Amino acid sequence: MTTTEPAASDAPATAGTVPQPAPGATPPHIPLIARAAAEFVGTAGLVAIVVGSGIQATKLTDDIALQLLANSTATVFGLGVLIALLGPVSGAHFNPAVTLAEWWTARRGGAGVGGRELAVYVPSQTAGAIVGAVLADAMFGEPLVKWSTHDRSAGNLLLGEVVATAGLILLIFGLARTDRLRFAPVAVASYIGAAYWFTSSTSFANPAVTIGRAFTDTFAGIAPGSVPAFVGMQLLGAAVGLALVAVVFMRGQTESGQPAA
Repeated sequence: MTTTEPAASDAPATAGTVPQPAPGATPPHIPLIARAAAEFVGTAGLVAIVVGSGIQATKLTDDIALQLLANSTATVFGLGVLIALLGPVSGAHFNPAVTLAEWWTARRGGAGVGGRELAVYVPSQTAGAIVGAVLADAMFGEPLVKWSTHDRSAGNLLLGEVVATAGLILLIFGLARTDRLRFAPVAVASYIGAAYWFTSSTSFANPAVTIGRAFTDTFAGIAPGSVPAFVGMQLLGAAVGLALVAVVFMRGQTESGQPAA
């Protein structure tokens, strides 16, 4: 779920060592297949955590507030670990909205993924999300694939997705603009945990995760008919988030009119 920034130095690594960037930093010549695998595994792990903790919560209590608390707590810790582990490999996007936003930034002269990475990351994330949902169902003895009946089509929920996704993009790209991506594991996980509670939609904020959660008729599921609108609002939220980044973290100019460093 993090974005990429240029490496801090172009100096060659000491013999026998491999530079290890902080989560979100540009991976040092890591093969695309490895980065795709990291996006697949990371997104699968994220959805398995979200769906599995939701199933576990409903087995332990009938209190919906406690169910959501258990679900959000597991997601916060799990997401933080996944970003810290896989960030140095792929940037730990786990989210097509983040990948698309980074690709758009790169097209406008910033750091980010190119068209080739975009074409590989997004399918890897989506496939990983589906596998993660199926895996969670398998672990708890649920039907491996059962379309969710949890309708989430109300307008207020769609607004919640715009807000959740815009905030996520603002956070990630704001950290990148201020050279603080080292805080991404804690910051992004904390934001998602908070957004579970302050958004009406419980903050999916991720098209791949949304698709994956349609495959499970459990606590975290979403009816297939609700998926297109959710994904559309998430993409809109990503655009809003990028606009906010451009305004809030506007780069200054020197007296000569050149962008400030």
